[in-house]
Amino acid sequence: MNSMRYDLAKLPLHTLLQPLTSAEVALTRLDERVACSPVGCGWMERMHFADACASLWIDGELVHIEDLVLHDGAHDVRAPTHELTIAFDVLRTRRGIAAQPANWALSPPGLNSLCRGGATEEVVHRAEGEETTRAVTAAGSATVERVAEEPDEDASDPLIGELAAIDALLARSDAAIAAARVRGQAAEREPLVYEDDWHEGARLEEWRAVLGDIEGLPPVLQAVLALDAWDTLGVLQHGSWLGRLLAAAILRQAGLTTSGHLTAFNLGLKSIPVDRRRHRDRDARLSAMLHAFGAAAELGLKEHDRLRLAHTMMERKLAGRRASSNLPGLIELVLSRPMVSAGMVAKALDITPQAALRIIGELGLREMTGRGRFRAWGII
Repeated sequence: MNSMRYDLAKLPLHTLLQPLTSAEVALTRLDERVACSPVGCGWMERMHFADACASLWIDGELVHIEDLVLHDGAHDVRAPTHELTIAFDVLRTRRGIAAQPANWALSPPGLNSLCRGGATEEVVHRAEGEETTRAVTAAGSATVERVAEEPDEDASDPLIGELAAIDALLARSDAAIAAARVRGQAAEREPLVYEDDWHEGARLEEWRAVLGDIEGLPPVLQAVLALDAWDTLGVLQHGSWLGRLLAAAILRQAGLTTSGHLTAFNLGLKSIPVDRRRHRDRDARLSAMLHAFGAAAELGLKEHDRLRLAHTMMERKLAGRRASSNLPGLIELVLSRPMVSAGMVAKALDITPQAALRIIGELGLREMTGRGRFRAWGII
């Protein structure tokens, strides 16, 4: 791969200063509100879902947030689409970054883990593939031999021999499946999907060099420059959405979001016209991304205030309830999900579906689907 560099010279600070300041103020206000809020945890979970769907929208795909919620809870009403699977990957990655220490995502182990399947792990798979395959095959052969050589307790019983033959067959099958999985991991990438000369490892190292060059800049400016460099360098052939999550992780690592939440940058970027966020001029792109961070903070504040009001109204339903009531658990679940189904409530609270329907009615949730089957509820 030819050497590539992301040019950091001639940054238009005079035009970026105002949106940069506004974005930092909005993000700080949001973080302070969430840090001391009783609905903070539920708000963070909702932002995971909203940001995952917005990420697919930015990439030109439509995923309904209801489908993502049901898929996350293993209550799909139809076979998941390819786009829904990608949205679920974004959702899991956001949760994984938020669950780790603030500096994990941008560390070498964190980046290697987040870029799984890329060049960072491809060499490891190739190097270890043959040895692991041999080990798995040897283990399976040993299991088969052990099963075959075990003495029968009663050789006169024909059932013992049949069971031994079944055990040997299962052992061979397990060994074959395990070996096939290892070979699949170590195999070369499909040339119709991946370009051989893309060199993701080199591109990732170049992006890491950019992170070192911008280390002394304000956190929000670091985030937008890192994201623009990620898109310009084309670090991953498939998975450009990861760069937007890493940009949000920069704010968390810098301490701008001390509450631990991951900024829903995709949600804010969704409100920016496509001709601005994909402009050929870098200055215009950087300005659009700064406005996107501010928009994400404003949308987050509105959603937080709505949840806080709903929480206050639902808590009034707890007056006079027994300590063993399931309503507090239902309130917590509803605040953390854009919608819930009777099956999700029953699974989360360990109650029957009939009991779930009863407490849903007691809490006065709004029915969102308008149909008799596969019904779902949410807050007003």
